[in-house]
Amino acid sequence: MTAPAPRRKSPGSWTLALWLIGAALAFYLLFFLITLVLGRMPEPIGSRAGMFVQGAKTTLYLTVVSGIIGLVVGIIAGLMKTSRSALVRAPANLFIWLVRGTPLLVQILFVYNALPPLIVGLGAWLGNQFFGHPIWAGVQLNEFWSAVVALSLNVGAYNAEVIRAGIEAIPRGQSEAARSLGLSSGQTMQQVILPQAMRVVVPPLVNNMVALLKDSSLASTISLVELTLAGQRVSSETFMPIPVLTTIAAVYLALTTVLTLFTDQLEKRIKIASR
Repeated sequence: MTAPAPRRKSPGSWTLALWLIGAALAFYLLFFLITLVLGRMPEPIGSRAGMFVQGAKTTLYLTVVSGIIGLVVGIIAGLMKTSRSALVRAPANLFIWLVRGTPLLVQILFVYNALPPLIVGLGAWLGNQFFGHPIWAGVQLNEFWSAVVALSLNVGAYNAEVIRAGIEAIPRGQSEAARSLGLSSGQTMQQVILPQAMRVVVPPLVNNMVALLKDSSLASTISLVELTLAGQRVSSETFMPIPVLTTIAAVYLALTTVLTLFTDQLEKRIKIASR
C-alpha cells in the first residue's frame, strides 16, 4: 500500500505578512536611493529632489489605498454580476457601464467638483423629509480623498469584470458537484470556486494595479501634489521641461518596476498554492 502524496500547504498569513514587509522595505530602500541619486543631479533636479520624492510617496500611497478599496469594490460588484437575480445584477451592471464608459479624468473632476454639492443637496432633502433638518451639511472631500474615490471606483469596475470572468471560467460541474456534497452556495463559492478562480484573476488584477499607479498622475488636475504635479511645478519654475520630464518618467519606471516585481512574486505564490 503506497502512502498518499503529501498535500501542498497554502501560504499562511505569516507568508503574506513577510511579503508585505518585504514590499515595504523595498519601497523604503527605493525612496532612499531616489533621494540619494536625485540629490546629486545637476540643476534643476538636485536642489528640488525632496519635491520629487515627496510626490512619489504621495503617488504610491494613493495607489495602495485606491487599489485596496478598488479590490473590495471589484469583488462585491463581480459577485453581484454572477448572481442569478436580475435585481442584484442590475446595480453592478449600471455601475460598470457608467465607469467604463466615461474617461477617468472626467470621473476625478466630477468627484472633486460635483459630488460634495450633490451629497449636501441629497442630505438636505432627506433631512427635511425625515428629520426636520439637513444632514451631511458639512461634507467635504479634499484633493487626496477625491482622487481615492474616483480611482477606487474606476479600478473597481475593471476588477469586477476580471473577477466575473474568473468565476465564470470555472466549469459549472464544479459547483454542481459541491452542492451535491451538501455545501451551501456561500460555501461552494468560498471553498471551491474562488480558490480555482484565483489562478485566472490574479494576473489581470496585477496589471490593473500597475495601470492604477500610472493613472494616478491624473490626480494632478485637482491640484493633488503627487509626482506629476510636483514635476510640473519644478518645470514651471525653471523653464527646463526636458530634465524634469525625464526625471518624472524615471521615477515612475522605478516605482512600477518594484511594484511589478513584488506582484509577480505574489502571483507565483498564489498559483503554487492553488495547484
